[in-house]
Amino acid sequence: MAAHCIGLMSGSSLDGVDGVIVRLAEGSALPQLVDHAHHPLPSPLAVQLLALNQSGCNELHRAALAANALMRLYADVVGQLLSRFYPGAAHITAIGAHGQTVRHQPQMHDGTGYTLQLANPALLAELTGITVVADFRSRDVAAGGQGAPLVPVFHQSVFGRSGQTTAVLNIGGIANLTVIGPQLADDLIGFDCGPGNVLMDNWCQRHFGHPFDKDGHLAATGRVVADLLSALLTDPFFARRPPKSTGRDLFNPDWLARHLATFADQPPVNVLTTLAELSASACAASLLQHAPDSRLLIVCGGGALNAHLMQRIQALLPGVVVASSQAHGIAPMQVEAAAFAWLAHQAIGRVPCRLQNVTGSRGPRVLGAIYPA
Repeated sequence: MAAHCIGLMSGSSLDGVDGVIVRLAEGSALPQLVDHAHHPLPSPLAVQLLALNQSGCNELHRAALAANALMRLYADVVGQLLSRFYPGAAHITAIGAHGQTVRHQPQMHDGTGYTLQLANPALLAELTGITVVADFRSRDVAAGGQGAPLVPVFHQSVFGRSGQTTAVLNIGGIANLTVIGPQLADDLIGFDCGPGNVLMDNWCQRHFGHPFDKDGHLAATGRVVADLLSALLTDPFFARRPPKSTGRDLFNPDWLARHLATFADQPPVNVLTTLAELSASACAASLLQHAPDSRLLIVCGGGALNAHLMQRIQALLPGVVVASSQAHGIAPMQVEAAAFAWLAHQAIGRVPCRLQNVTGSRGPRVLGAIYPA
């Protein structure tokens, strides 16, 4: 019997909430996307969420209210989806709600560390009348893992091909790579490569007045500042071996400003072009090091819509076919939301996720806290 789940994702790019309804047929690994909805993040909420990435006055109060506001936005997206889903809400098994990451510091401080995705799943369950699964990352961190990325297990179920190595690159605010080996079962690694869109978007907002560089048009007009690129790539994160994960805790405007101190004379467009090259270089280097036999790189996330970035990744990987996930059955902006619908279904069925080769956790764990309708 088929189940229907909703997945909701608001990523580190802070561009909005993506929601999908996914049909999961028993005995079939391949989910069917029924519908998709997107709601832009209102500017005041985006500003508040961005500010909460760093310590500030009365932050616990501000975080609680921001979580409530985000859940109301999530509920609006659910409403959009259900307005076109004629079987109705009673036929939705669960909502997988990722929440908004504002801190990500696994294995730090006390050895366990933490990851924090702002959400109020109890409120979302009240607003929708549907069972909600949330807080997917904390159990993995508690089990000694990085808590991220989680999507490789979904990538494996959807994009894996027996007998060949397939790589999947998700470029959101942060970029992460999944490598699916030819044996499929337990033949999986995944990790964060470094910044995806996060630095480029911030630079565009500050210097060009645009929320992001649409299609990479601006970056395509500048030139790469080779010395700046080399300086950026000296960050120890790039040399670390997996498992590894990162976020705005590291790759933020302050991090960039420290490196830009000796490049103050560079035109803003050249800095943007260099930031695009940084993202492309980090992703390409990750593939070459960890999946040298892969001849296919499937790209999803907002970065897949950046033509300049896709061209640069392809240029750095001449022996690899670099293709949007659209060509493989799922639109780029729907993959992560679909992943959390799938993870919610796994949680409801108490199915452990085998992420130990991805996050470094001690073994398979059921991920997510369940808030019944």
